[in-house]
Amino acid sequence: QVQLVESGGGSVQAGGSLRLSCKASTRTFSNYAMGWFRQAPGKEREFVAAISRTGGSTSCADSVKGRFTISRDNAKSTVYLQMNSLKPEDTAEYYCAADFRAKVLASSWFSYDYWGTGTQVTGSS
Repeated sequence: QVQLVESGGGSVQAGGSLRLSCKASTRTFSNYAMGWFRQAPGKEREFVAAISRTGGSTSCADSVKGRFTISRDNAKSTVYLQMNSLKPEDTAEYYCAADFRAKVLASSWFSYDYWGTGTQVTGSS
């Protein structure tokens, strides 16, 4: 089983930045496309961004395009989410997820095989 551990969350003023990290336990990290999702209380889990196995392709939700950037370092088995220009509406629990042998970058949460336990992000006004 692949374990995913998120870190880097916190509370920042609107307009600020945070960089989330997700470290995977697997030694075959490059076999997984990776995604970031978020969920606010009472809301559905929402797709944020995804990145292909090699990092050659990325996908971002319209709500974060131009502000968030996903990247990965396969040598470190880590995926990142750089969040700039944070807004109060970005406040949520952020989760990373791994999609084994993904053929396409999935925006549906049920396409992912493994999940981290989340890290809280708060963009205060």
